[in-house]
Order: sequence, then C-alpha cells, then structure tokens
Amino acid sequence: MRVIEGGVVSPKGFKANGYKEGKYGVAIIISEKEAVGAGTFTTNKVVAHPVILSRELIKNKDKFRAIVANSGNANCFTKDGMRDAKEMQKLIADLFNIREDDVLVASTGVIGRKMNMDIIKDRINKVYNLIKEGNSSINAAKAIMTTDTKPKEIAVEFEVNGKVVRVGGIAKGAGMIAPNMIHATMLCFITTDIEIDKESLTNVLQRVVDKTFNNISVDGDTSTNDTVFILANGLSGVNYNECREEFENALLYVCRELAKMIVKDGEGATKFMEVVVKGSKTKEDAIKASKAVVNSLLVKTAVFGGDPNWGRIVAAVGYSGADFNPEIVDVILSNYKDEVYLVKDGTPLADEGTEELKKAEELMKSDEIKIVVDLKMGEFENVCYGCDLSYEYVRINAEYTT
Repeated sequence: MRVIEGGVVSPKGFKANGYKEGKYGVAIIISEKEAVGAGTFTTNKVVAHPVILSRELIKNKDKFRAIVANSGNANCFTKDGMRDAKEMQKLIADLFNIREDDVLVASTGVIGRKMNMDIIKDRINKVYNLIKEGNSSINAAKAIMTTDTKPKEIAVEFEVNGKVVRVGGIAKGAGMIAPNMIHATMLCFITTDIEIDKESLTNVLQRVVDKTFNNISVDGDTSTNDTVFILANGLSGVNYNECREEFENALLYVCRELAKMIVKDGEGATKFMEVVVKGSKTKEDAIKASKAVVNSLLVKTAVFGGDPNWGRIVAAVGYSGADFNPEIVDVILSNYKDEVYLVKDGTPLADEGTEELKKAEELMKSDEIKIVVDLKMGEFENVCYGCDLSYEYVRINAEYTT
C-alpha cells in the first residue's frame, strides 16, 4: 500500500470540486458511473434533515452517483429543512442529468438557523462550473470546513494481480466530536474504484468506523449531522473478494489518518493525545475505559496545562464501568520518544519531588502525548485519539453564531 496524492479524485471515475465564500461553502463529488454506496450516521436523537434524507436513501438503494455537502448551516431543527435538503438534491440532479435519488446530501454549520437557499444555489452552480474545468479534492475539502483550520484529505493505492485499487477521502471536523456513539462522528466522504456489493461495503465500513472515527474525541459533544459516506464504482476491475484484507487495511488507514487530522485540528487544540487501554477482560471494557479517559474534561485540561495528573486518568477509568482493580494498574506517559511510569502495579511513582514526576512534566511539554493504561486483567485493548481543551476552545464556541 502506498500513500498517493489526489484525495477523493484519485480513484478512477470520480470528479470533485468545491467553493467557499465567507461562511458558506459547497462541495460536490460525482462518479462517472453508478457507484455502490454505504454510510454511517449520528446517533443523536436530534437529527439534521440531510441525515434523515440520506439515511433513508442508503437504506433503500444500493447505487448512487453524487454527494453534495454544504458548510455554514447544519439544516437541522429548522422549518422546511427537508424541503431545502431535497432542493439541494434536485439542483445537483438537474445540473448533472442524473436522478434525484442518486444524490446523497450532507450539511454542517450552525444548528437551528434556516438555510439560505439562494446562497447554496449560487455555490452549487459555481462548483458545477469548476468541475467542468477540472478536479480538486482539496477545494472540496476546504469547502466543507467550519471551525477547521486546515483541510483534511488523503489517498492510498495497492495492487492486485497487476491492477491498481485506490481509496481516497476528505473529512471535516474540529468541534462537536465525541467517541460515545455507535456510527459516526463528523463529515467524511470516501471514494474507491473497487468492485464490491452493498452488504460487504456496509460491513467493512462499519468495522473501520468503529476502529477509527468512533474512537476520537474533541469536546464530548455528539453532533446532529455526523455522516460518513463511501462510494465504490468498480472501475479498477478488481473485485473485493480478490483482496478483502488489503482493501480493509487501505480503508482503515485512510479513516485512521483522517480521524487523527480531526483531533489534531480540534477547536483551540494545542496538543494531540493518544490513549491506549490494554490488558482488559473484554473488548467492551477496553473501549469504555479508553473513551472515558480521552473524553474526560479533567484529563484534557491537565494535558493542556502540562500537568501529568495520573489521578485524573485513574479516576476516569474508575467511573467508566470497566472491570478494574486499581491495586494492580500501570499508567505510562510517553511522547513517542521517551516514557515514564506514573503508576506501577497500583503504586504511584510520580509523587512530589521524584525523578518520575520531573520526567513526566518534561514529557508533557510535547505536542503529542501518549497515555497507556494497563489493567493487567486480560488480553484486550482499545486505542482512542483526542486533544487538549484550551481557553481558545471556549472563545471559539462562545462566538460561533455571531
């Protein structure tokens, strides 16, 4: 497997572009032929209109031609929101001469404000003209940004019997990112030219999302618009059954890297945090404990302040619901170059005045922090990714709708 340029337009037969002016942007991704589609969505009970629309489409249809997504307005909890989502669908269908139900829709932005469809229509027309002129995955990634500070895209390829299969993706997300859901955590659009059936694509996507996007946290809030779409048009000439493991590994890599980009770009974030919980009795215990730590506001603020506060880490594991014996646990802090035990066999080592505390405080100055919690009770583990919580996060969200 190789990392390549091109994002969502690297697989054969896909075009994409985007345009953003002020708060409002639109991205369009289109396949030259019908593509098998799958998706995962938010578990919030307040659900945006495009999520309702696209979720029903994916439930009842196997193949699609396009994805349209806007930024600046979530089209959620508003009057006539479904009508606006369907109008976006119709605009794309008319421009590209495809069926309306061939178009998947996504939105991101302010919740509870009605969409300005004149602006959205203007952006859609501009992107349509850009696509006629050329492809730009990076423009599409930029168009769906809200509080993101940088676009997020990646692509990989691998060979099967001399034929090349590609997987590309773009994503957005910097806030309202939480690991406490079943399906998804932000907007992510993935394309691939592998040949695959709907059931297989749905299953592999869910497995990968569970390992990646469902294990990230910025602020603990579950959005109303979280969506992951994948389109597979089969133009590589390679069937999924020829390369099941290779394809899943490629998709896993794409989604994991995009997930890391999201938490590294978390609203106001200054540090990246990886949390590994291992040695648990069950996989569920490892998931519970790792998510509790990565989502703990006290842990996040300690990371921001450079405080190696192992007590907050252990406390989060303690309330997670995981089976846990504090008398045998290890807690290890690392900056990926060096490490130190904060707790060993249930005994705190990083007490006031110790060499361990001095070393831990030095490691905490790094931009990337890894916390390992070994429960020593079994063979299972889980990895979560997150970021710190800073003063800037409060400012960004205090001013978000103004």
